[in-house]
Amino acid sequence: MIRAGLIFLAVTQGLAGLVQLFLPRNFYAVQWVSLLPPYNEHLMRDVGALTLAYVLVLVVAAVTMERRLVQVALGANLVFTLPHFLFHTTHLANYPTGAAIGLTIALAFSVLIPATLLVLSVAGKQTRTTRNAA
Repeated sequence: MIRAGLIFLAVTQGLAGLVQLFLPRNFYAVQWVSLLPPYNEHLMRDVGALTLAYVLVLVVAAVTMERRLVQVALGANLVFTLPHFLFHTTHLANYPTGAAIGLTIALAFSVLIPATLLVLSVAGKQTRTTRNAA
């Protein structure tokens, strides 16, 4: 379950990171993003590159399933997703009701999934120990 969750996070966030880096205008055109102007190509590409950097850590964690790396990858993911969730849920004034609800639900899952996986990994479920990985 932890490996599948890591892969899910890597794929979904990797796709967002690729669009941010290589097609920043297209990413910005998404209603959830464009409601928080102004557009900044440099910032959008930097966010994409940074997203892909931590996606690499998620991928390596999913491949190796080394316990410490899994926990670091999930922790790094939460360092991004929790403040991201908090920002958006406190800046919903310009959003139509449906978009605000959809955004809040999607971003809640972006926090709940890695948090749940981190708890499972700390409990020692389905990850190799450092001793076994060596």
